Amino acid sequence: MTVSKTRAKLVDAARQLFAKNGVDNTTMNDIALASKKGRRTLYTYFKSKEDIYMAVVEAELEMLSKAMEQVVLKPISPDEKIVEMIETHLDAIKTVVYRNGTLRAGFFRNIWSVEAVRKNFDAKEMELIKKILDEGIEKDIFDIKDSKFVAEIVHYSIRGIEVPYIRGNIGRDLDEKIAWQHASKMIFGALCRK
Repeated sequence: MTVSKTRAKLVDAARQLFAKNGVDNTTMNDIALASKKGRRTLYTYFKSKEDIYMAVVEAELEMLSKAMEQVVLKPISPDEKIVEMIETHLDAIKTVVYRNGTLRAGFFRNIWSVEAVRKNFDAKEMELIKKILDEGIEKDIFDIKDSKFVAEIVHYSIRGIEVPYIRGNIGRDLDEKIAWQHASKMIFGALCRK
């Protein structure tokens, strides 16, 4: 088995155990047993449970990145893409946190550790948003002067509502479709959609 496949198997085993038992109730030995790898192999790739936890977060973020790349490639207009990008980001983060069950508490408790892992993801997301904005400028849909700056604002705005969105504190009393219609109006107003 190649190095990357072995590492991926260890990360997947850890993700499943963290989801089922929680990070605190999972040991490195549990991960080694679940992955059918020895402890020596596990410690070759990861120095601690915190390291493998961060690798799980990184793997989840990579899946989110791929989903957002697919949005950029869709044959839809840039204004539709930007809304779908935001929706994809928020729904994927929420799904990751809920799918992983007991990871939810760990996600909120370890938010600053998660932040360190997110740096590459954040840069990639801002570049994807910028591509959509540039396409919208080129097609005369958006009236903005600095797509890099606006991409940063959009990115940090999305991040700012992640936790309330995950907790269900945003649009709680609204039908999801209506909530996204309201959000779209705000987004298009900010981007000066023509």
